[in-house]
Amino acid sequence: MHNHTQRHHWLLIALGLMLALLAWSGVRPYDRATWWMEIAPILIAVPVMLLSYRRFPLSSLLYVLIFWHAVVLMVGGAYSYARVPLGFEIAQLLGLHRNPYDKIGHFFQGLVPALVAREILLRGGFVQGRKMVVFLAICVVMAISATYELIEWGAALAMGQGADEFLGTQGDPWDTQSDMFFALLGSVAALLTLTRLQDRQIAAMGGKTPPPKQREA
Repeated sequence: MHNHTQRHHWLLIALGLMLALLAWSGVRPYDRATWWMEIAPILIAVPVMLLSYRRFPLSSLLYVLIFWHAVVLMVGGAYSYARVPLGFEIAQLLGLHRNPYDKIGHFFQGLVPALVAREILLRGGFVQGRKMVVFLAICVVMAISATYELIEWGAALAMGQGADEFLGTQGDPWDTQSDMFFALLGSVAALLTLTRLQDRQIAAMGGKTPPPKQREA
């Protein structure tokens, strides 16, 4: 009970901090329309998590990762991805010709949904077996990534040049493909490095995890 109360306390603090950062990002964004489009996932995910918290609380690992994903989105929305200062520093450090901050966003777009899908599949008892769980989690990630690219395409058609800040292609003709590749990298990284921690937290919550012989390495 004490651990549950403590976790609830920290989640409320994280929620308050996220709302404060969201307000900061929206004070004077570089482009207001871009800001709305970039923070839209937060406006959808937070209410869903609040409404489902009592019935289906997520693991602490997921809440932490979702928080940092939201930070990435809010910073990208405030500056527009092609103008985030951190991205320029990374570009200078690695000798890149473009601001790579958007790739961080797409990496998280793979990392977080992969673990969300995995947790839902396991705790709901929808899938048994390591290989199928991994396969379906990656499929979910790629479906989300492809849908996001279609949304960008629709925005480009609807807004014309006004969508440039949202698209953030920076003249890269392979931007769509590289975005999806970074989402794939994020999902693979998550499934290779974080599944044991996630399994322990799911087990502590009374959920199902893969059988020992099928557990991820």
